[in-house]
Amino acid sequence: MALRDLQNLIHCTRYVRRRNMAMRKNLVLYHCSEESREENLPSESEWYEQTFPKLIELAHLLKNVDSVNRRLINIDDHSIVIDDSLQQSMHTFKSLARVFLGSPTVQQSLTTQTAIPPLCFTKPCERGPMTISSLTKVCNFLNISAQQRKLIRLAICPQVTQHQIWTGALKELLTGLKSETELLGHHTPYKGIIMGQQIVHSCLKFLDAAVTYDPNSTSWMRLSPSKVSGSPVTHKWEDILEMFNDLMNCLRKEKEKLFHFPKLEVMKEGLLQIKDVVVDKNIGYRETRHQESLVQKKLTKTLGHSSRCLFTLLMFYLYGSVVDVEVDISGGIYENGGKDRFCLCMGKFLTSGEGKTVQSGVKQLDRALGLFKYVWETARMKGDLELQGHLWCVGAEETSVTYRGNRFFIHGIRF
Repeated sequence: MALRDLQNLIHCTRYVRRRNMAMRKNLVLYHCSEESREENLPSESEWYEQTFPKLIELAHLLKNVDSVNRRLINIDDHSIVIDDSLQQSMHTFKSLARVFLGSPTVQQSLTTQTAIPPLCFTKPCERGPMTISSLTKVCNFLNISAQQRKLIRLAICPQVTQHQIWTGALKELLTGLKSETELLGHHTPYKGIIMGQQIVHSCLKFLDAAVTYDPNSTSWMRLSPSKVSGSPVTHKWEDILEMFNDLMNCLRKEKEKLFHFPKLEVMKEGLLQIKDVVVDKNIGYRETRHQESLVQKKLTKTLGHSSRCLFTLLMFYLYGSVVDVEVDISGGIYENGGKDRFCLCMGKFLTSGEGKTVQSGVKQLDRALGLFKYVWETARMKGDLELQGHLWCVGAEETSVTYRGNRFFIHGIRF
């Protein structure tokens, strides 16, 4: 009942400007059904005191759940959790936690740690969430010049458009979509889902034919294509492009529940550029290699710096994943105690301070930070860039861990 009241409160709240009060924050939550009388508004400290128990209650409710790229994941077995009520509770939890992150108590605790840049997370815009879906967003964040962006694209494109990266990214997308449609089919089976599952199966079968040879073996080890009587059917990438269109039509009604659905449209950008390229295991090794090189050349030439398809290929190249990068707390780049020394800080909210939850949060932040460091180094930016991850949990003790050479701080949310 208390949780329902909290959700109703959050849905029906808005920020109003407090007048004639010297408060550190000018905005406070206010129930919209009441008259906006200044004398009825709680003080800042009163609001934190009244709201903190509700934050604790939400953290307890979501104890074994983590939010990974807008999906709820069971920490114990890493299974996807489909529950609209829990999803709303997670959204409410993060919204409240973000307000507490700007509280005097939490801000003061950051300034007492010498290893953390002094101005870290002090601005409201630095405490907001961020989704990165293109190289342009990364470069804007890092303040990379137009000339350097050209260098980045020239360096990245030949690497991420290799045939095995391209086909691997498509297979990763379809495999993820296959799991999601199977899970959704158990809850809400209908004709579109069943048809979608069949199309996904056909797409994966097509990709198996596209990967004709082991790219690591030498040409003399390759078997000659088997002779086929009659005129064999020649397939092109246009075939899978048509299947993608049909797949999107079948699943459109459930697209809000399918995390990988938007990536179908993203990858269509690349398919449109190579639709005339042949995919056929019966054309021989040399011709196959030629067709594979055409895929790389066409994608390298046409995928621009702002392309979400190019970014998806980069994510698969770096991490074997096709999902976009999301962080709860965007942070920023801060001076780090010397000339040309900088520190990139980003953060995440945790529902629990237990080991598995912390480990999951650290890995997510490490992936986001690593992407920015990769682009920074590819652009040959001047200066050293240190990476710091910050994780906030209700009532946690201040501590830090090191993961893959980077430091991650665990902070407690208090008032």
